[in-house]
Amino acid sequence: QVQLVESGGGLVQAGGSLRLSCAASGSIFVINAMGWYRQAPGKQRELVARIGSIGNTAYADSVKGRFTISRDNAKKTVYLQMNSLKLEDTAVYYCNVGGLGLPALPPKAFDSWGQGTQVTVSS
Repeated sequence: QVQLVESGGGLVQAGGSLRLSCAASGSIFVINAMGWYRQAPGKQRELVARIGSIGNTAYADSVKGRFTISRDNAKKTVYLQMNSLKLEDTAVYYCNVGGLGLPALPPKAFDSWGQGTQVTVSS
């Protein structure tokens, strides 16, 4: 079983910055893609950014140039640096990690979600 623990959310003024972290733990054989999604009140969950195992990244158009996703494979952690935050960035942010887990042999695919962390941008 794979657990994800998120941290770094909070309240920030428009134009400010926050850094989210998500650490994975448990019976992990290998981590493939890691990503961040968000869900604002009354809206569907949407992709914010994803990073592959070789560091390839993808971003939602709305955050390009403002947000940066990165990962530390040794720590099994993914980060989201959010700069120039806007009111419309207010949402619950969820970490998502996919890979192969143990103790099953061959390792079994998993797709895990964090509990979510609130990001609120004020004017």
